[in-house]
Amino acid sequence: MDAQETIKQQVTSNPVVLYMKGTPEFPQCGFSANAVKILSLCGVDNLFTVDVLTNPEIRQGIKEYSNWPTIPQLYINGEFIGGSDIITEMNQSGELPKLLQK
Repeated sequence: MDAQETIKQQVTSNPVVLYMKGTPEFPQCGFSANAVKILSLCGVDNLFTVDVLTNPEIRQGIKEYSNWPTIPQLYINGEFIGGSDIITEMNQSGELPKLLQK
């Protein structure tokens, strides 16, 4: 399976997927840490994460898959939501918690 097929399988078979640097327990950048914190505050307990630092093909592939240049990247129910800034804004507006409840 190539990187694009792997990514498609990951985002379509898990309700909430975060491509990040590091792990939820040990994020390797502030933006990834912020995303994990917000998702935790929203009550997400079924978070599927992918550490892009351990897989260069996925790290590049996710940027191509979403046409979004930065990490982290959040997917909910197979749909690309955005990066850390968008996650923060959606949480502040109340949109993210509503989306996660669907």
